[in-house]
Amino acid sequence: MKKINTFWNWFQDNNQTIKNLINETPLNQKHISFWLSKNLGYYCKEIDFMIVYPKVCNGKIELIMTANGNPEYFNQVIDLVDKAPQLKNWKFTAFIQPTEKIEELMKGLDEPYIFHEITLKASELKFITLEYDENTNKLDIIIFLKNTTLQCNTKTLKQAIFIILQDLLGEKSLYQNINLIHLAHSSDKEHRKGIRDNDEQLIYLYELQLYIDEIDKK
Repeated sequence: MKKINTFWNWFQDNNQTIKNLINETPLNQKHISFWLSKNLGYYCKEIDFMIVYPKVCNGKIELIMTANGNPEYFNQVIDLVDKAPQLKNWKFTAFIQPTEKIEELMKGLDEPYIFHEITLKASELKFITLEYDENTNKLDIIIFLKNTTLQCNTKTLKQAIFIILQDLLGEKSLYQNINLIHLAHSSDKEHRKGIRDNDEQLIYLYELQLYIDEIDKK
């Protein structure tokens, strides 16, 4: 508890400087981010943060605390955010939350993710399940990449898929419900029909959380 209070006391003393981070020079941004990370590390070195600035001028700035998907530190994130102070210009959130832009995804209006030489749209990704482990309540899934050759099955591609899944499911759901992720290629025809040659039904990746919810009901 003492370490939590120490962090939030420091944050309150410096929140105006952190609030203005976006308007600072790159050098000052790096300096401010360093001290925010340093003071957060005094509480727990495994926790990171994200700052999300509002689209409207009078909106609140969001400070997201993340365990980087490591369930061993979920409780530390929850405890920290539960003790967050009430500050007029700030919103404090535990864990990276799922996207609320499902309608855009369904219409294919989502912005692509660009990672080095790889460009992916979440709305074009589909999946099938391999196995459901009733002991862990986790799924093994195959994600199908439209017109992407699997010579791209590299660390970068896997990181890209991880980021997309985290955006779709949120940090906690991803790690509580998904075990193994395999990647595969699908042709235009298979992707368009939503059916593999062996009659397996492909499901849009943005429907994965609905799929998980249905399993939980059983």
